[in-house]
Amino acid sequence: MYKMIVSDLDESLLRTDGSVSPRDIATIHRLKQEGVKFVPNTGRGFASVQPLLQALGTAGEAGQYVISYNGGAIVDNAHNEILIAHALPFEVADQIYRMAMASGQFCAHVYTFHHVYIANPNPDELAYMANRGVAYEPLTAGDLSSLVGRPIAKVIFQNLDLAVRRTLREQVEATIETPLNVTYSSNRYVEFNPATVDKGDAAIALGERIGIAPEEIIALGDNANDLSMLTKVGLGVSVANGIPAVKAAAGLVLPVTNDEDPVTALYAAVFGPTE
Repeated sequence: MYKMIVSDLDESLLRTDGSVSPRDIATIHRLKQEGVKFVPNTGRGFASVQPLLQALGTAGEAGQYVISYNGGAIVDNAHNEILIAHALPFEVADQIYRMAMASGQFCAHVYTFHHVYIANPNPDELAYMANRGVAYEPLTAGDLSSLVGRPIAKVIFQNLDLAVRRTLREQVEATIETPLNVTYSSNRYVEFNPATVDKGDAAIALGERIGIAPEEIIALGDNANDLSMLTKVGLGVSVANGIPAVKAAAGLVLPVTNDEDPVTALYAAVFGPTE
């Protein structure tokens, strides 16, 4: 029997307008009543998902969790206690940031464990963040010297052209010797995380901490940064709008998109009728 669902947010759980459907909220409440934990597993910081947790009914509750920063932090919702955390070496984060900013082609997001900093925002990215309710602080410098002494969870860079994002990845990997976990997400970002960070490993680590085996975990996702969790748990599930690689890796491809009650469809397929 499955005891935990870990779910990506953007383009997976969340609808295009950034919300969770009322049907899915009701289904998540039902899962909770049945003893199945529903854990957001997201690239976002845990502070920024508090309104979502309020909607899901898990905000502030002990024994309910969030996996943030693509696995960089596992957080107990009670008091937002960070149980496990991984940070980028400051010098590495600063070098990647300076490289990207020097190109003039990217909007940068720098995540500490409690704040998001944005540099070189463009209208499309500002609209995207507003749609998802992301609070941030502006960052105007060409380096990260203002953040010295503050652990950095990850740095990500937005450009809608995949070829441009790939070029940055190639430049970073050719220049920086420190191992990194590099992924693409939301058809707009290239993300640089510590090599020890992985959505799948984080899901398994949380399971071990609370007595849930990997085979008792379901993962729901849509994009490349979700592949590790889909392939390492008991059942990987893709929404219908998942990229081809995600659909190929999933044990179950839902017949619905993120805009069509995906959690409710997952429940019906795995746990039984919802009515």
